[in-house]
Amino acid sequence: MTGVADRSGVTMVEAGGTAPQAQVGEHAPLTPDWTCGTCGALWPCEPKQDRLLTEYGADRAMLSVYLGACLAAAAADLHASGSTSLQDRFFGWLPRRSKRF
Repeated sequence: MTGVADRSGVTMVEAGGTAPQAQVGEHAPLTPDWTCGTCGALWPCEPKQDRLLTEYGADRAMLSVYLGACLAAAAADLHASGSTSLQDRFFGWLPRRSKRF
């Protein structure tokens, strides 16, 4: 799937293709395998996780919407509907918010 872009404008890249907005070091995902086009790790890789936390700052809701769209696309590409491991991969690294009482 293409067309889902993060706040920096980086979009997913089909295997063998290039994304016009992608910059060197952006850690954009290569589909349909969902690996990082920069470092080869499973996407979102650790550098991309750090970048997303910085880009979205306190706007956790929008980060969750972006990651949810990526999760849905990855599940379709990887034929892994409802996979807990994909949920952990896309959301498990997010810092927990403290509970307010």
